[in-house]
Amino acid sequence: VKEGYEFQIDCMYGAATALYLLREYDEARTRCENILRTQPKSRVAKELHLASIEAQEQDEKKKMKNAAMASAGVAAAIGVAAGLASIMMKK
Repeated sequence: VKEGYEFQIDCMYGAATALYLLREYDEARTRCENILRTQPKSRVAKELHLASIEAQEQDEKKKMKNAAMASAGVAAAIGVAAGLASIMMKK
């Protein structure tokens, strides 16, 4: 932002948008924060910054939900295996 290139902010915003679309939310948020340090009134940078934070939170929730479901599936499989083993041992 300090180099004085006329369209540097536009380039940084474009890079932040590309990172957001690539699901690199943390990096997109960092780029937006860099823009907001020099142009705190940038509406588009603020919106993308908030969207990046929200998307990252949703992504983390989804990962936690998937991990919980996988754990439940493993627990169910162990329960079934234990049940079958006890039936087999009774014979």
